[in-house]
Amino acid sequence: MSREGRPLSPHLTIYRWPITMTLSILHRMTGVALSVGLIVYVLWLESIAYDFIPFDGVATIMSSWIGQLMLLGWCFSFFFHLCNGVRHLVWDTGRLFEKKQVDQSAWIVLIASIALTAGYWITI
Repeated sequence: MSREGRPLSPHLTIYRWPITMTLSILHRMTGVALSVGLIVYVLWLESIAYDFIPFDGVATIMSSWIGQLMLLGWCFSFFFHLCNGVRHLVWDTGRLFEKKQVDQSAWIVLIASIALTAGYWITI
């Protein structure tokens, strides 16, 4: 069978990414980020238990701009994963499944995550 003249399947660049798809991908990414953060946290705890010299090295790294950026990312990951988890718990009760409600709750999760992260970083 010849492929000439047959329509091509639409590509991802044609479709508009809905907020729900973006949040689904972001939820998975923040889960991975939280797992990596847990490993860093365990290394930090080990450096405390081992000696002052390794702890000083970890503290120096975490107080640098890259360390602060990583901590900010983990903080956002935590709050996003928390807010989106609450959203999924509400869905488990059978509520908020209309398209408009799903889109609104997605924006609420995103805005709440940013606000909680900013509020946390402002207060520390």
